[in-house]
Parts: sequence; structure tokens; C-alpha cells
Amino acid sequence: MDFGMQVVMTATPGNGEELAKIMLKASELVASLKGCKLYIVQLSTSEKDSVLITEIWGSKEDHQASLAVPGIQSLISTARPLISGMTHQTGKLLGGHGL
Repeated sequence: MDFGMQVVMTATPGNGEELAKIMLKASELVASLKGCKLYIVQLSTSEKDSVLITEIWGSKEDHQASLAVPGIQSLISTARPLISGMTHQTGKLLGGHGL
């Protein structure tokens, strides 16, 4: 069953664009991983230091496995000092355009 997640990362003041660049690198790495169906990175237009990420995976296990990829771990380490807050919500995928 597909697994979806919405993530909002709040960067430390002035670091929203830098955090978005790191997350775009993450999107390149996960694009070829098993189960990655969608990984979209956006920079909020209303909160300049908020990065919005939409992910769809083949399963929750596919998502968990992606976090263990060495390149992803390196990006997480790079991004961590730039993150002042993060929220995420999982969802039950119902459908829609692009899926």
C-alpha cells in the first residue's frame, strides 16, 4: 500500500533557500530508490524560511529504507544545523492527478 507524507521544515532565519537546495539534492538521491514515486520540494511563498516536501512511497518500509542510504545520511547531517523546526503528517493516499 502506498505511503504518503507532507513535511514542513522551518529553517533557521535566512537559511530557507539553503535548506531547500539540500532537500533538492535529497530528491535526486531518492529518485532511483525502490518505491520512491514522488518527492517534491517547494519553498513557501508565505514563510520564506519554510521548505515544503511532498513524498509518495510504495510503502512505509521503502521510506524507512531510504533514510539509511549513506548519501541521505550525509545530507541529513548537513541539513540538521539549518533546521529550527519540523512537522510532518502521514496520509492515506486516495488518488489525484499525477499519481
